[in-house]
Amino acid sequence: MIYYKTAEEIELIRENCIIVSKTLAYVGSLIKPGITGKFLDKKAEEFVRDQDSIPGFLNYKGFPFTLCFSKNNVIVHGFPDETEIVDGDIVSVDCGSLKNGFYGDAAYTFILNGASSEVIELCRATKKSLYLGIEQARAGNRVGDIGYAIQSYVERKLGYGVVRELVGHGLGKSLHESPEVMNYGKRGKGVLLKEGLVIAIEPMVNLGNKRVMTLNDGWSVVTHDGSSSAHYEHSVAIRKGDADILSDHSIIEEQVKNNVNLIDISENN
Repeated sequence: MIYYKTAEEIELIRENCIIVSKTLAYVGSLIKPGITGKFLDKKAEEFVRDQDSIPGFLNYKGFPFTLCFSKNNVIVHGFPDETEIVDGDIVSVDCGSLKNGFYGDAAYTFILNGASSEVIELCRATKKSLYLGIEQARAGNRVGDIGYAIQSYVERKLGYGVVRELVGHGLGKSLHESPEVMNYGKRGKGVLLKEGLVIAIEPMVNLGNKRVMTLNDGWSVVTHDGSSSAHYEHSVAIRKGDADILSDHSIIEEQVKNNVNLIDISENN
């Protein structure tokens, strides 16, 4: 079942997406070598609750943290732990918010100083592919148009691996609604996009091949070949024209620019 949202409901989702974006910006202001994921998760939970919201991921289907904290070869759903961040790491941070009965969702990959040039280029490409996908997210197009735009750029043109097992999704009163929004596909195929649909678009791209596996914690999904993986996510509302981006990476990137420990790729949209 696909649920289309009213203008008022979209604004409630936007409010949550901005809370998430501000939380990710706060995390971006704190990230540095020596900091642990566990510390950042605690600070993020406090920040979300200070916005009179509930962490959207905490205890969702048993997930025990506020943040999905995925370093290097962890694609998504990583556990924040006591391991210290070091120079050269990349960290995908995914976060959710639940307030007034609706969810918000967004993710951003932070690049620590010392990351290799090939890993930085992977992040640039993944981030660019997100916006290529968003360009296709308009009424009258289909889900396959989004997936094709992402896949044709990062996989067919650049040779990276687009993850198949993990996809974007509808967003609203539930964190994961129909339809699935795959990061690969064929133009003109899949669910028709109509006004009022809210979806999370989130390319997950591996430096190596597309194969993945899940760790023993039952959550953390990693690359099969041990290569690095990048992940960027926006939640958008479908309109007749350009998609309405409900989350806001610019406030995250402002903190990245101000953090001497991070590499800024904000010019690559």
